[in-house]
Amino acid sequence: MKILILGAGQVGSSLAENLANEDNDITVVDLDGRKLAILQDRLDIRTVRGRGSHPDILNQAGCDDADMVIAVTNSDETNMIACQIAYTIFHTPVKIARVRSNQYLKYKQLFSNEALPVDVLISPEQLVTDYIKRLIAYPGALQVLDFAGGLVQLVAVRAFRGGPLLGHELQEIRDHMPSVDTRVAAIYRKGHPIIPTADTIIEEHDEVFFIVDRRYTKKVMSELRRVDKPFKRIIIAGGGNIGQRLARALESRLHVKIIEHNQANARILSEELEKTIVLLGDASDEELLIEEDIEGTDVFCALTNDDEANIMSALLAKRLGARKVMALINRAAYVDLVESGGDIDIAISPQEATIGSLLAHVRRGDVEMVHSLRKGAAEAIEAIAHGDKKTSKVVGRTIEEIPLPPGTNIGAIVRSGEVIIVHHDTMIESDDHVILFLINKRHISDVERLFQVGVTFI
Repeated sequence: MKILILGAGQVGSSLAENLANEDNDITVVDLDGRKLAILQDRLDIRTVRGRGSHPDILNQAGCDDADMVIAVTNSDETNMIACQIAYTIFHTPVKIARVRSNQYLKYKQLFSNEALPVDVLISPEQLVTDYIKRLIAYPGALQVLDFAGGLVQLVAVRAFRGGPLLGHELQEIRDHMPSVDTRVAAIYRKGHPIIPTADTIIEEHDEVFFIVDRRYTKKVMSELRRVDKPFKRIIIAGGGNIGQRLARALESRLHVKIIEHNQANARILSEELEKTIVLLGDASDEELLIEEDIEGTDVFCALTNDDEANIMSALLAKRLGARKVMALINRAAYVDLVESGGDIDIAISPQEATIGSLLAHVRRGDVEMVHSLRKGAAEAIEAIAHGDKKTSKVVGRTIEEIPLPPGTNIGAIVRSGEVIIVHHDTMIESDDHVILFLINKRHISDVERLFQVGVTFI
């Protein structure tokens, strides 16, 4: 595909890297020549310096024959206007815009061909908020990802001493849980992937990814680690878009506090939030944290726009006794540093959450959902099977008959709203939603070809 990316920030750069490695024709537009030069040194892409909402710049970037425009600059207005120009002047088929402000998002009628022709809206703040909400709903999980409208979940947990399955083969799961079906999609041991088989033994500290009907997620988690008590007390550092959204989503059922250093913002938060306690101060102030009973806090979420501040306040909260700490971190190098240290429980990458949503619209074949994992090295996707045995490489075939690329697992299918955890003799039918896990994302094109129907399909 010929794809035009507007914005060379964290999301735009990460997206360019993901897509360039998949043999797409990528052009990146940005005002910052230094960012473009760095990208061009690393990737086989074209760059154009200029404002992404200017028609001449879009023309120079090749918008007239682009398959898709993805506008992810730091300006909502630039992104929306760029989509308008791509539609009006260049007739670009697919237009995707990142829009952050809820002042725009709450008026859905704005985004139509008659008004602002944006085909797909991406809101990173909402994606990250939803991601954190799922982590809070499932204490002990490292990741919780939804598929098929939330019917199926892919969950990552670290196996700890006390889990009934620790030291046992995967085939014994059915003996432990005869009424629950699940499938282990991947295991990461000391950072390296292991393709699970029936006789794979789960070891302490393994990072286990399993696919399950969401009704049984907590049951399966309890087999891999001691069950954590539900979270009740949350402290959020930072009252920006994500902090405010998270507080609003949680305040009706949990005890929530927000620490905000800006007095004007703190006043607005106190007026807009109903039950959340808003504190004016610095989240890395030890006395303030002690005074607000950090030792009795279940989760400390550092969600400011400053990576360093998030890391330091989370480390301090952990040292002072917070049960679990999470930190929002934009820089990939910082994510690696934090995860290797082990003091911060979960490093949240906005780019990884956002890129997954964008990739779902780029994948060939009928792809409903994409989640980028392991810093982009792995991927979980939900693809819809179409056709029949003559026109499709998957329909009418059992799992063992499908020529899956190395390191790829089919974990579940959803058929007419019913969740089916697959086994070797499970047969794929047309219109099934198929959940796959790819340990190595380099094989994504092979998976895409599996789900593309032949030319005789009508």
